Amino acid sequence: MRRAAIAALLLLGGLNVARAQEDQIDCNNAQTQADMTNCAGQDFENADKELNVVYKKAMASQVALDKQSAEISPDYVGAVKALKKAQRAWIDYRDGQCEGMSYQAAGGTMQPMLELGCKADLTNKRIKELKELIQGAGN
Repeated sequence: MRRAAIAALLLLGGLNVARAQEDQIDCNNAQTQADMTNCAGQDFENADKELNVVYKKAMASQVALDKQSAEISPDYVGAVKALKKAQRAWIDYRDGQCEGMSYQAAGGTMQPMLELGCKADLTNKRIKELKELIQGAGN
């Protein structure tokens, strides 16, 4: 039991060291494939966080639009439903597109980097689209 506890502590310590090293990567000058993959992962993580913030704003703008439209006619309400439908479809598209694109390096160490880089790129494009939607809604 004591050995298992010591092994767990060593493992956790190793993970913390690996995480600390990951945080010290100069992504403007990544040299190893592992560093490039970690940087692509960080880019995607950052883009995904921003996407979640912008999506909430876009949803709020569509809720407001639906409220305005409901005053004219219930037949004009549907902006929220359309945004949800589009976002679900977009996530499926992004994930499938990037998975497929990554097969340019199937089985190689570049494959995860290609997929993560693609996801970061498409997510940043989606952020721009959602910001345009918000602007179009007059918010």
